[in-house]
Order: sequence, then C-alpha cells, then structure tokens
Amino acid sequence: MGKYQNRYRNESARLSTWDYSADGAYFITICTKDKEHYFGEILKPGKMEFSEIGQYVSKCWLDIPLHFPFVRLDEFIVMPDHVHGILFINKQNINCIIVGTQNIASLQQQQQNKFGPQSQNLASIIRGFKIGITKYAKVNKIDFGWQPRYYDHIIRSDSELDRIRNYIKTNPYNWGKNMSSS
Repeated sequence: MGKYQNRYRNESARLSTWDYSADGAYFITICTKDKEHYFGEILKPGKMEFSEIGQYVSKCWLDIPLHFPFVRLDEFIVMPDHVHGILFINKQNINCIIVGTQNIASLQQQQQNKFGPQSQNLASIIRGFKIGITKYAKVNKIDFGWQPRYYDHIIRSDSELDRIRNYIKTNPYNWGKNMSSS
C-alpha cells in the first residue's frame, strides 16, 4: 500500500496493463454502502421486489447507452444490495463478441498504464451511473449510499461469457444460500 500526501491509500484494483477505454466485454459488480438492502428484497425464490431506488437503478442501467453510445448492454440484475451487469465497449464498431475461439478482450497489452484522459472508459461509465442514482436519492430524500469502488472482470472467452450470464440470471435464486458471496 502506497502513500499519497503522507496518507495511506488503497491501490487500484484495475489491471494496470489494460486500457479500460478499449473495446471489450466487462463484468461489473457495484455494491451498496455496508451492503444495505436499498434496492429491495428477495421475497420468494428468484423474485426481486424493488424499492423506489431499485426501480431507478434498473432504469439507469438500461439508459447507459443513451449517455455512452459506444456501450452495448448484456445480461444484468439488480439485487437488494448490489448490481451485476455485463457491458461491451465497442468504439470501433467491430465485433467484440466471440466468433469461434477468438477472445472478446485480448490481454496482450503489456505497456504501463499511460492511457491518457479518463473519460469514455469503464470508470467514467460506472461513475456516471453511480452519480445519477445518488443525485436521484438526494433529490427524493431517499436514504442511500454506494460502497466506494466497484468490481470488474475483463471477459476473455465464450465459455466465460456464458458462465457469467448464467451466474447473473441465477443470482436471485441463489440469494440467501451463501450470503458471503453475492
């Protein structure tokens, strides 16, 4: 752990050799502060009952391509205390989806992270998403908070994409079975 201005800081969880504005497929998990159930509850197996803010989270996720036209959304789910989603960044209008054994995202970039301005990348997409929901909560006087940061995974193969899609789809059915790994 390094220091900045004489204070300890958390190191980035991002892959330092990857350009997060590059075309590729990304699996995202964003959690609420202290894992509070702000977005609703699972009342019966597989069925999420949304709160007002949970409904707005779903709407905002679906609106991401309106703000970032180079993004294509895939499977996603809003759970009581987190959101899982797959999104594709496709700025060059090339096929990011796997054909045969080709990789969705090639990890052959080996240079240091010197990718310039941090806009129109994964972080700016997630930041905009989180800010939109936070503003909505403040305007509507809804108690709400995000956990700092988010989890991402660069999807590299057909089988990985299928496995993650299935994980997202079955997440409401598995809720409560193992609360330590939502």
